[in-house]
Amino acid sequence: MLETRGLTIRFGGHVAVNDVTCSFALGTLTAIVGPNGAGKTTYFNLISGQLKASSGTVSLDGRLLSSLSPSARTHAGLGRAFQLTNLFPNLTVLENVRLAVQATRGGAHRHGMNLWSIWSDHTALTARADELLAQVKLKEKEHSSVASLPHGDQRKLEVALLMALEPKVFMFDEPTAGMNAAEVPVILDLIRRLKADKSKTILLVEHKMDVVRELADRIIVLHNGQLVADGEPAEVIASPVVQEAYLGIAKEAA
Repeated sequence: MLETRGLTIRFGGHVAVNDVTCSFALGTLTAIVGPNGAGKTTYFNLISGQLKASSGTVSLDGRLLSSLSPSARTHAGLGRAFQLTNLFPNLTVLENVRLAVQATRGGAHRHGMNLWSIWSDHTALTARADELLAQVKLKEKEHSSVASLPHGDQRKLEVALLMALEPKVFMFDEPTAGMNAAEVPVILDLIRRLKADKSKTILLVEHKMDVVRELADRIIVLHNGQLVADGEPAEVIASPVVQEAYLGIAKEAA
């Protein structure tokens, strides 16, 4: 279980995330919503370690992660898509994913100069990379350089790299942002598939309420850095605080 207790960060006199205590169980997808500036991405940054909390803790399966670096938290089981945007732009799509698979599973270095084992490892890593690329619909571009990919394909590659790390917790911060209408279903199908694995936990920041309604088992709402609602999607969406703080504008525009 992923848990934050009293998680807080201050920037001078501004409290961006204020005393957020929340737990996220295995096999659930929790959508984190709120108006712009509510603290959603900052909360993600505190969990994944990009920001250091002023106070409070982050733990996973009872292990305290608060003092760990972002990379150490990744090794502990936290996977966040944007952590993986340090792509190798001059390498191919396949090479990028294969490196992520190798980082997770280990590679030929374990076998010294055993050339048969090196070849075997390379083949297995490539096969896994090919499998992931097929899932994100990038197989036909596996030999393209990452630098040549359009934005939508780069987002799909980020998801493939995240899947390669096989984390316990998947953290998606607006995974369909910048994608055209034809590309969005690929990512949503992948998230549905990950959700079916009850050994994983998924956190999703998403502004598209139709996506939230379809995918979320639970919604939490942040407003001015505070947790103001938490519950089943229908209940939370219908609550007055959410209607006023987040959905009111969309409702008026509908």
